[in-house]
Amino acid sequence: MMKPAFSTVACPEWTLAQVAERAQSLGFEAVELRTFGDQSAMFACDPALTSGEKVRRIVGERGVEILSLATSTGFEEPVRPPVIGYAISDTERTVRAAQRAIDLAVAIECPYVRVFGFDVPAREGRASAMGRMVKRLTMVADHAHNMGIRIVIENGGAFGRATEVMQLVEACQSPLIGVCYNLATGFAAGDSPQEAIQTIGDRLWVGRIKDLKDRRPCELGMGDVPCEVFVRALMAREFEGPLVYEWDRAWIPELAPAEQVLGGAAAKIWSWLGSKTGAQSAAKAMPMPTVTGRRK
Repeated sequence: MMKPAFSTVACPEWTLAQVAERAQSLGFEAVELRTFGDQSAMFACDPALTSGEKVRRIVGERGVEILSLATSTGFEEPVRPPVIGYAISDTERTVRAAQRAIDLAVAIECPYVRVFGFDVPAREGRASAMGRMVKRLTMVADHAHNMGIRIVIENGGAFGRATEVMQLVEACQSPLIGVCYNLATGFAAGDSPQEAIQTIGDRLWVGRIKDLKDRRPCELGMGDVPCEVFVRALMAREFEGPLVYEWDRAWIPELAPAEQVLGGAAAKIWSWLGSKTGAQSAAKAMPMPTVTGRRK
């Protein structure tokens, strides 16, 4: 069975201990930790702020798994000026950021590191930009060799659809690079859940869901994004990876607090998975009001 997790973008003010303590009481067995790298103070639960040994102890003692380490790293940054820029510019900054994330994942014993490809810069051809991304991603994969870590590229930007992100994955030709498929992004770009899963195939290593109503975050199962269809299609394919639920309170502070939302989301996911025990456990974190977000 796939493993439901929630992203700490829902609770940037929680400490690691609070994340671990509340995860199971809210119905989740696992978490995805968002990181902004060394010396960042954006999230109280950023694992980069704590030693790997301490992170493992805090989370492990509470019976929670860390299944994904999410970064904002993308690899589209152009080289300027052309040609000579390779000699006078820092062209590997994002590569080093991703490599540090891999080292952090090793330290906290997390199997997946999430990155992006992202956009094609203005006045540049897609093939040229993609070639640069592939070169940098390959360097990142080389760093992960023999570390037990796999890199997942999330669809977005110029690679919003499943076919597009798979072009990037396949061009890298690395067994350590797969896909973190964000259903909301793919659906907005025109994907159907079933076709996206079929397109990505065995390179689908992490699934990501959130629900939106008229483009606003809303209670899971109450919006326009076919989350239930996606989860059931994953079940049909016997997907066993992390299924990460996002509640974007870090980016939209006026959304309801995580403790009012996560229990209901977990109960919904477990019901889709057909687990009465999981759904009943998650339901203990309720009641919760119907929650919708407002535009910034």
